[in-house]
Amino acid sequence: MQGNDVWRNQQMYIIGAQPLCTQISGLSSGQTRLCQLYQDHMSHVGRGARIGIGECQWQFRNRRWNCSTVEDSSVFGPVLQIASREAAFTHAVAAAGVVHAVSRACRDGALSSCGCSRAARPRDLHRDWIWGGCGDNIEYGYRFAEGFVDVREREKNFQKGTRRQGRSLMNLHNNEAGRRAVIRKTKVTCKCHGVSGSCSLITCWQQLSSFREIGDHLKDKYDGATEVKINKRGKLQVANSKFNVPTAEELVYVDDSPDYCMRNKTIGSVGTKGRVCNRKSMGMDGCKLLCCGRGFNTFKVTLKERCDCKFHWCCYVECKTCIKMVDVHSCK
Repeated sequence: MQGNDVWRNQQMYIIGAQPLCTQISGLSSGQTRLCQLYQDHMSHVGRGARIGIGECQWQFRNRRWNCSTVEDSSVFGPVLQIASREAAFTHAVAAAGVVHAVSRACRDGALSSCGCSRAARPRDLHRDWIWGGCGDNIEYGYRFAEGFVDVREREKNFQKGTRRQGRSLMNLHNNEAGRRAVIRKTKVTCKCHGVSGSCSLITCWQQLSSFREIGDHLKDKYDGATEVKINKRGKLQVANSKFNVPTAEELVYVDDSPDYCMRNKTIGSVGTKGRVCNRKSMGMDGCKLLCCGRGFNTFKVTLKERCDCKFHWCCYVECKTCIKMVDVHSCK
């Protein structure tokens, strides 16, 4: 997905129109072929990428790197040129977004090549409960995302053991971690049926978790990401033998992250100058860490909010408008 205008140019996918696959800058040759074969999937690929961006920005809203985007086809700019934890997360959350969106589109009958989930009945499901309904087709979403997202890396042919091959393998690993995050957070949902709520019949089906839950899961994986390196055999291995070999669900990275404290266009850092910080927090959102020790400015802001609300019978709520002054702190 890196460098892919599908992230941003949703106007190309108006309902009833065919996407101009050959005119989308950033698609690899393999992705262009798949775009032409699965034109009805592309709006959902774009939607999945969009929810991935939104989730990235939510998860990192209080960090020095806040998943900021740029106005070009690369979306994240030079930051993805560094094989860092941040690149690992963006690849994973993008792949997860495509799985999520395509799986839901299948369930909603929006795609011609898939429908409701055909997942096997869970072994631990109560024997009297019916396994059916129209579940999210996560199996299809996973397979399609694997083909479309990974083809960018798989069509490359780098020399074994080189840094460029290592980066490609890193991307593939993190793409898979993102897809597996969707599967990991999938749940079984059940509904009662019966006269007057008697619940005489219970139907269950496979359902996606909210993307926020998937984002939380991937953020945990980001915090515990494993540093790896490429060996002469063309395989990734842990950089420090003291650590365990990462599973397919873990995120991996090759390069240390920049500190993102100062604006630096070369590495894609927008810096933290002017960012609002929490003076009382000792965490990453606190003024000490977020401002990188440069200090902060404090200014007054007037807030208007509803207050002294009363419920009147029947049936409306009446509130007053309260005005208060609050201190806001921003990094120098």
